[in-house]
Amino acid sequence: MSKYVILIYEDEQAWAATSEDEAGRILDRHAAFGERHRASLVGGHALHPTGTATSIRRDQSGGHAVTDGAFAETKEALGGFYVVEAPDLDAAVAIARDVPAPFGGVEVRPVRTFD
Repeated sequence: MSKYVILIYEDEQAWAATSEDEAGRILDRHAAFGERHRASLVGGHALHPTGTATSIRRDQSGGHAVTDGAFAETKEALGGFYVVEAPDLDAAVAIARDVPAPFGGVEVRPVRTFD
């Protein structure tokens, strides 16, 4: 079995405009996703909005520049992720199709291991 990460990209403004009831229904859908895919699910987390991010970049002098915010300002931001085990990419994509992402989409990437 290989590990894959399912990255959830969504429109943060759409999330911010969502009612508490609708947000609760979406979170319930994530809980149901976890139950359905319990055998494959290794882990995952939701992330706070990009406004809470701190970015660190190496500067020209070899030091580090620390700034508030995400690396890039985009309409869809990384809002969470799942790590799954699957026999192949097709199986991981089948799982990813079931991820609730009403304000965006998901990306599936194999996890690279170093032995």
